[in-house]
This record gives sequence, structure tokens and C-alpha cells, in this order.
Amino acid sequence: MESSGNWLQVNDFQQRFWDSATKNTWLSASAPTASGKTFLVLQWLINHMRSAETRVSVYLAPTRALVSEIETNLTLLLGRGAEIEVSSLPLREKYDAAYEGGNKLILVFTQERLHLLANVLGDDVHVDLLVVDEAHKIGDNQRGVILQDAIERLERTNPNLKAVFISPATQNPEELLADAPSAADVDFVDSDSPTVIQNLIVAEQVPRKPKRWKLSIRQGVISEQIGVLELSSSPGTLSKKLAFIAAAVGERGGTLVYANRAGDAEDIADLISQLIPPVDGTDKELVELADLAKKGVHPNFSLASLVLKGVAFHYGNMPSLIRQEVERLFRSGKIRFLVCTSTLIEGVNLSCRTIVVRGPRKGIGHPMEPHDFWNLAGRAGRWGNEFQGNIVCIDPDDTTAWPNGVPIRSRYPIKRESDAVLETGDGMADYLERRADTPLSELPDVGQFEQVGAYLLATYLRLGSIEQAGFAKRHNPATIAKIDAQLAALADTIEIGSNIAERHPGVSALGLQSLLNAFRNYQKDVENLIPAPVESQDSYDRFVTIMRRINEHLYPAFMPDSLIPLYVVIVVQWLKGLSLAAMIRKNIEYHHTHGRSYVLPTLIRQTMELVEQVARFRAPKYLSAYMDILHLHLREIGREDLIDDYLDIGTQLEFGVSTRTLLSLMELGLSRMSAVSLYEKIARDDLTKEGCMQWALERDAQFETMDIPAIIIREIREKLLADDKDSQDTLSS
Repeated sequence: MESSGNWLQVNDFQQRFWDSATKNTWLSASAPTASGKTFLVLQWLINHMRSAETRVSVYLAPTRALVSEIETNLTLLLGRGAEIEVSSLPLREKYDAAYEGGNKLILVFTQERLHLLANVLGDDVHVDLLVVDEAHKIGDNQRGVILQDAIERLERTNPNLKAVFISPATQNPEELLADAPSAADVDFVDSDSPTVIQNLIVAEQVPRKPKRWKLSIRQGVISEQIGVLELSSSPGTLSKKLAFIAAAVGERGGTLVYANRAGDAEDIADLISQLIPPVDGTDKELVELADLAKKGVHPNFSLASLVLKGVAFHYGNMPSLIRQEVERLFRSGKIRFLVCTSTLIEGVNLSCRTIVVRGPRKGIGHPMEPHDFWNLAGRAGRWGNEFQGNIVCIDPDDTTAWPNGVPIRSRYPIKRESDAVLETGDGMADYLERRADTPLSELPDVGQFEQVGAYLLATYLRLGSIEQAGFAKRHNPATIAKIDAQLAALADTIEIGSNIAERHPGVSALGLQSLLNAFRNYQKDVENLIPAPVESQDSYDRFVTIMRRINEHLYPAFMPDSLIPLYVVIVVQWLKGLSLAAMIRKNIEYHHTHGRSYVLPTLIRQTMELVEQVARFRAPKYLSAYMDILHLHLREIGREDLIDDYLDIGTQLEFGVSTRTLLSLMELGLSRMSAVSLYEKIARDDLTKEGCMQWALERDAQFETMDIPAIIIREIREKLLADDKDSQDTLSS
């Protein structure tokens, strides 16, 4: 198999994937976690971009963590000066350049970022190739329908779209091909054969001896004892069980420990650091990571002291630059123990020798499903890296930890979120009937039905009937007819048009119309409806009012009402371009000023969570919808002069930018942490990419004197200055 002149050594699954992806228009590929799917897909994607007429490809990943990883890996595989550009920013300039004869383009997005780009481009959006990673997440509650909508949106604008779906071991990968165009050549590649040896080991306490733990290897229902662990102390708590056993079985390093919550991850990592032999705390890379944690988060952020001992923790709300550096140093072996939360089952490609788990949960109080457990377990060993891995399960007979026992190997069942809701029978139709005249706050099942209801209503507005939609053929005709009748009644009350409904997946057209009606009935100065610039003194009060309007008309996204002031503070600080460290400092100052007590690690985690869940998820989704309807109203009343089309507020919030300079720095490939750190040193807020590069080039020799962490300086030089240095080296030689 040849990719850009190089032969790749592959396994049977990878060979079948490569051949089928090349020949077919739509492909669904499924294989166990450790089978090397991502490595092969990226190689195939690059090869396809180089050999085919494809100009623009989109690689969809479910989380920002995986977006960062894929973007980095593609950039490394392509090398400098490649004729293919990689970007994770939904900006029109890059897209237009690719179709106007510039470099070909691979866009690495979450489903939300794809919608941001499609909203900017409108009917002009045309993608040649779509790769959907972790495609089984089309069944996720809340976000599954957004992914489904994204796929369908690209298919509508390009009937010849080539699509490749990748998922961990699934029962029915062919399900993802059900909505392929009738003329498409389709195929699925399925493998259930692990490419590495994975040993399931159970750890049970020897009766009356809390320091002695029997280890047995389990195959099916058969167990065979392989040894006994001697712990140095008695593990009196659940965290100590995980920490003590992990430290004992993972003495060679390369050990992942699964924690159910971020706070648990920090506590377990601290316990492990006290049990393992000391390491050289002067290692340059570990010292640099510790410095980044102190300056990028807080001087007392516990990660800083832990990494100097070869231990770290890792969860989804952490800044991407820190998380990536933790992953890199774990892969290199300098971090020997890594305590993780469910980020690991959201697609992050991180392998290890040993995983230690006890009663794993996905979400608060929800025992992990068998397929998620084995997706997590798949990190133990990885094709081409670790050819054998161990999964150590603690207290296998404790029904509190393992309500259904240690899961047997299982495959994901793929079911679209929309299909699952439609299969509730009359549930959806009954909800739609009540939705017309019941306040959102009085609908107890709004969380279950609202997203899919919004999708169905947008489909009806576009087609005139959902009976014509592709999904209708999978459901009871009587159920579809009943829902269709309810949608028809709702559609009679809606004026906004299908194009606006299409722009905001998961936001009901009923809510959008209700908001438009509220604007039309507003009696005061229309300028009061517009968000004030974040630098303005009245920005805070405007956003408070806007969030309350959103709760009333669109969706109760910012609840409870008493927390709206806090949500607004986070959103305003984020848009101002404040660093996470500055936001945490301000949060601490607020608590001091108001005499409120706090626990620092908890406050740090809560600030991170507010940034991710409010500023980067709920606020972009609903504020974008708010602004779209407001612009529609302003056009209706002849006040187009009040519309600012510079940068969509959804994009501003997704990346935490409100100035041209900050956006330019991120366009150049900097993480937000690095971009903000550099922006604090730049006087002008209107620099283009070229202006940012020139500024950095002129001050390259001064970076070490600017109190900027070394890891950030390294990223700045790699992203902003490498091409200039290469040019200078070429000229000098």
C-alpha cells in the first residue's frame, strides 16, 4: 500500500479499509479501539487529497480535545511547505482560497464548528470529502442530532459528497449508510479482532488482609490467579484503593488510572505521587510543563508539583495546550502515571501498558455501558505501539462498584438520537402538541424531546412534510403521519423560513419565532436589544437581559436564573480575551471581596467548566440564534445600519476572541492559551496574520525576557516563525 511514495505496513482491517475507502463513495468502518484506525485514516486522507480532485475535506471529531490532536497529527504528517493546509478555524478566507487555486484544505472541526462555517458560507458551502470520527456518537443525547444535521447539511449542498464513517467496535456499522444517496456506492468494513493482547485482570482483597490483593487473569467466566500484590499501607478509601493498587502494578510506568470525576483525578494523582520512587525533578520538559501550569492556570494548581514527580491528571475542561503536553510527555515515558476522566472515551488516542479502574462511571451516577468500558480498555496496548496491555479491575464482586459485574467484551449499537426518540411512539407527537402553547419551563420532558423536535420541525419547513425525509422509511407510517400533522399545525405559526431554522440545529423554530415576536413587540429603543461591545460599561447588563430572553423564548439554557450574573461574567471575560489564569484570579478576588469561602482546587475546576460548558457551548449556540433573529428584525424595520457582520458571535465565543489581532494569532495555529499570552504583549488590536508574524519576528530575541512560559514560546516559534527561519536559512546557505 503506497501513500505519497511510501509503503505502509498494515493489518488486515487496515488493508480492507484502504481499498474500500478508495473505491466507494460512502464507507462505514468499525474496529476495536487498539486497531490503528486513526493512524490509517489520516494516512489515507492525505493520500486521497494528493491524488484526487478533492479541494476541501472536513474531518469531524466529537470533542475539541480530539480536534486538537487530529490537527496536530495531520500537520506533522504533512510536514512544512505541504500543498495541503490544515485548519480548525471556521473562517471563509481559508475555504475560498482552496477553491480559488490555493492550497488544498483539510478542516478539522467539531460538529458545532462545521455549522459555524456553513452559516458563514450559506448556499456556497461545498465540501468534497467528509470523515466522521467516533461516528457512533450520532446516538448521543443532545449532540447526536447536531452531528446528524451536519452530515445531512453537507450532503444537501453536494450530492456527490464522499463520506467515511469511523467508529469503535460496533454491532451495525452499516446503519450509518442508511441515508446515503441512492446513486452512491456504499460499503462497510467490520472487524472485531483485537490487534493487541489485552489481559483482563481482577484485583480482590485477601480476606482479613487489607494490604494483600490477589490478582487473577479472567477469560470469560474463567479466572486464574497470577500473583498477589503487597501494598505498603491499607487503602481505607476508594481513592486510596485506586492509587495504591495503581502504584503497585504500574511500577514500569505507562499506567492510566480512570477516575469518575475531575476532583477524584487530582486526589488520586496526589496519592500516587507519594507512593512511587522519586524522579529527577530537574528534567527540563517536566519543569517547563510545571511552569505552564502555574502561569496558565494558577501558581498553586496541583498539576505543577505533580508533574515534577512523573505523575499527572487529565480531564476535558483543561486548557488544550496543557492537556496536549501532558499527553506528549506520557507517551514519551516522562510522565509515568496519568489519572484521567471520561475524556479518554471521547476519542483521545492515548495508549498505555496498564489501565486501572474501579466502578467506572460515564456521567454522574451512570455505570459505564460495556461498549464504553471496552473502548476505554482499548487504550491498554495499541497497534504499532504497545502490543500487549493489562486492564486491572478492582473489587470485581462489589455490586456497588460494578452493578452488572465487570463488563464482558461488547460492541456499540449504533442508533441515531432522532431514531431513538421517534421510536418512543406517541411521545414525540404528544410533546409537539404541548409545545405550541406551554411555556418551556413547564415542559418536564423538554430535555428529552426539544432537540429532535427542532430537527423535525426544520425538516418539515424545508420539505413541506417529514414523510419525504430519508429517516421516515425507518419508522411506523402511522407515527410519522401523526407527527407530520402536529408539525403542520406548528408550521402555520412560523414565519422565519427554513433557512434560518437550518442554521441553528437543536434550536426550535418555534422558539426562534417567539423571539422574533418579542422583538416586534419591544417598545423601547431597538438598540437596547443589541449586545454592547465587551469593552463597554453596559456590556454586563445587556448580556444579563439577553440570557433571560433566551431562557424565556428559545430554551432554558442559562438556569437557574440566579446564576445568570455568573454566566455573564464568564462570557464577558472570555470575549475580552482574558486568559484562564486571569479569570481564575478575578474569581478569587470576587470571593475575597464578598467574604465568600472557597476551596482553591474546586474553584479552579469550576471556572474551567464554566468556560467550556457556558462560554464555549451554550452561549455560542443560543447567542448565535439570538443574533440571527435580531438581524432579521433589524432588516424588517430598516435598521441594517445596526448590523455588524465582522465576526459571528458564535465564532467569537467558540474561540474566546473579539479582536482582529487575537483571531489572527489563532488563525496562524496558536492555541488560545498561547495567543492570549502573546496578545497581552501586543499594543494593537487590528493586526492581520502577516502583521502578527512581523511583530513576532521583530521580537523573537526578547521572548525569554517577557515572562512567557517556555512551552508557549516554543509554540509561537513553531507556528509563527518557522517559515521565516527556513527562508533565512535557505538564503544564507
